[in-house]
Amino acid sequence: MESALYLYVIVPFFRIQMAADSDKKDVESSGTKDRERKRSRSRDRDRKSSPARKRHRSRERNRSKSQERDRRMKDREKERDRDKDRDRSRKDRDGHRRDRSKRSRSLSPKSRDAKLKKEKNIKAEEEEEENKKKEKVQPLSLEELLAKKKAAEEAEAKPKFLSKAEREAEAIKRREQETEERRKAVDEERKKRRMFQDIGRKMMEDPQERERRERRERIERENNGNEDDGERQKLRVEKDKSKELHAIKERYLGGIKKRKRTRHLNDRKFVFEWDASEDTSVDYNPIYKEKHQVQLYGRGFIAGIDLKQQKREQSRFYGDLMEKRRTLEEKEQEETRLKKMRKKEAKQRWDDRHWSQKKLDEMTDRDWRIFREDYSITTKGGKIPNPIRNWKEYSLPDHILEVIDKCGYKEPTPIQRQAIPIGLQNRDIIGVAETGSGKTAAFLIPLLVWITTLPKIDRIEDSDQGPYAVILAPTRELAQQIEEETIKFGKPLGIRTVAVIGGISREDQGFRLRMGCEIVIATPGRLIDVLDNRYLVLSRCTYVVLDEADRMIDMGFEPDVQKILEFIPVTNQKPDTEEAEDPDKMMMNFESGKNKYRQTVMFTATMPPAVERLARSYLRRPAVVYIGSAGKPHERVEQKVLLMSEGEKRKKLLEVLSHGFEPPIIIFVNQKKGCDVLAKSLEKMGYNACTLHGGKGQEQREFALSNLKAGAKDILVATDVAGRGIDIHDVSMVVNYDMAKNIEDYIHRIGRTGRAGKSGVALTFLTKEDSAVFYDLKQAILESPVSTCPPELTNHPDAQHKPGTILTKKRREETIFA
Repeated sequence: MESALYLYVIVPFFRIQMAADSDKKDVESSGTKDRERKRSRSRDRDRKSSPARKRHRSRERNRSKSQERDRRMKDREKERDRDKDRDRSRKDRDGHRRDRSKRSRSLSPKSRDAKLKKEKNIKAEEEEEENKKKEKVQPLSLEELLAKKKAAEEAEAKPKFLSKAEREAEAIKRREQETEERRKAVDEERKKRRMFQDIGRKMMEDPQERERRERRERIERENNGNEDDGERQKLRVEKDKSKELHAIKERYLGGIKKRKRTRHLNDRKFVFEWDASEDTSVDYNPIYKEKHQVQLYGRGFIAGIDLKQQKREQSRFYGDLMEKRRTLEEKEQEETRLKKMRKKEAKQRWDDRHWSQKKLDEMTDRDWRIFREDYSITTKGGKIPNPIRNWKEYSLPDHILEVIDKCGYKEPTPIQRQAIPIGLQNRDIIGVAETGSGKTAAFLIPLLVWITTLPKIDRIEDSDQGPYAVILAPTRELAQQIEEETIKFGKPLGIRTVAVIGGISREDQGFRLRMGCEIVIATPGRLIDVLDNRYLVLSRCTYVVLDEADRMIDMGFEPDVQKILEFIPVTNQKPDTEEAEDPDKMMMNFESGKNKYRQTVMFTATMPPAVERLARSYLRRPAVVYIGSAGKPHERVEQKVLLMSEGEKRKKLLEVLSHGFEPPIIIFVNQKKGCDVLAKSLEKMGYNACTLHGGKGQEQREFALSNLKAGAKDILVATDVAGRGIDIHDVSMVVNYDMAKNIEDYIHRIGRTGRAGKSGVALTFLTKEDSAVFYDLKQAILESPVSTCPPELTNHPDAQHKPGTILTKKRREETIFA
């Protein structure tokens, strides 16, 4: 009732009030208009007065005009604001009226107030959302993005701790998965075993039994009504085929079919037939029980009885007869003689044991000779120490043995067995061994043993005097490979290593050298550059290693090597006397610390005259170690040769690759340009190929090798840069697309496969232009136990004699015509 009174009394009052306000405003606006008209009339009167006054009035007029204009603008703005306020107030009133009318019909005053508050809150939220939408979304700045990313990374890096319940749930889930997998594996195994047993049972089954089983199954199927006509037909066909096969076997494989014994009408009903062997009764009469053996002295034998059996029985008879006739003393003498004989034979067997069954102190000179023969070790040059049997038996320091064990060297290789004892005696070494035989560790271990004997304070104080050791290698890749191995051995011992090679900033290398290091691994050209620019001095260098010395000389580095050796002081050179071969004096000098003689070690795969000349110049009474035979191809590499024209090479290579191969493989080409062209064409064919040659930058060369080792690439197309010292595991095949210019390079190329006890294949494409190498190649293939020389090469005229030799007929082969 109250709400109804409110609507009928208050609302009309508001309408009257609003109408009065609007009338008041209209009156005010009409009053202002009358005033403006009066002012304009007075201005017109003033214009008609004197000129000075007119000027003064005009100024005043202008001022008043501007003031009046401002007033009008303000009045208009006020009127607009008032109109807007009126509209708003009307809308609000109308809305209030509607809401009140609705509420008055249904809601109580309290609920009305609550609803009004809710609506106000909703309107406020809607206005806020509109304001947010109106605001332009600003993109995050770079700093904010980085901060956000960093916060996310930190959140991920923080360890997530699980509660006990979560850990138990994870463990239960993992256990359920394991049991489920195990159960599946057991079920599969059981199923396979059952299938295998069924197959074996069917194979071992007798044909007649199989036929009975099939008949029984057929009857069962017919009785059950489960077999349809199509399956019956198939079974009938299979049975006919098996019968036909059985008949063919009996006819052509000599099968004898047992005929069933048929009983005729006139046969006797009971047949008593048996052999004498079936008689199981015992005859107690001694005459029949112990049969007399007839002994015919001389050559006589009984007819119809086996001669060998008669001879055995006769010898036994004569032996028993002689045993009865011998006296007791004779028997005792014979027993003592046999005991001595057995003792002597046992001692001989004990002494003749293989060296692997003996302890180190039981080894004799004969055992050491057999040991060297087993590992194809040949030595010369004075008194050579015995080789290493295994790491534990040899007296190396414990920290060195720990490093060797960590690096995974379970057993020493042949070159390591013999070269390490010689190196620990401070003697110069020439090591001739095939590629991939572990030469790096053979010269590193004696060096590490000597450096670790020096006090650490002395090493720190003398850090500006240069390194203790310089290792020279012909190529960057080989130098980097030696560096990896040296860091693997030296880092746990605190020994620093620096590689000085081309393709890398000289200033960076100089900075690392100034920081101090014990070992420098370098290529000759860059090392001379560093020495000339005073980045490095060799005043305390006492250990020089020339790795792949024959390759360095082939590449023209002999003058560079001689120049580097001249930078080393001559004060620590060994005397060129018998003292250099005396192991006791050399060991005393090895343990003398800084006053140690300079030790020069040279490793190579072949021994050309230039290497021997260099060895005579700079090595003092060296010990020479040959592993296998110098310069011969690896015995585990199968060498294949194909004679063809230059145009057939590409087609033949694609044919070889299409048969399938185990990556990685290496294809050798003589020229850099041909290397790139061949690699591009192989990539177009869909093969993963990369290149390695001297024209590539250092980063490109490292990238190509790392891709091949990691398995990202399958084929490496390379020049002779990759022919020496490069160790790539599990190379299955080497293809000589272009034959090497000499046999030494060929041997090094094929040495990239068949490493670490594995076998490999080397395929070579020969053309007429390679005729200068035919003779040496033929000899290399003939010496290999796993290779066969094709008749095209064996019978080729250029393979019959060495190039440059003059053939002369013998006098007796000449025909003299009278």
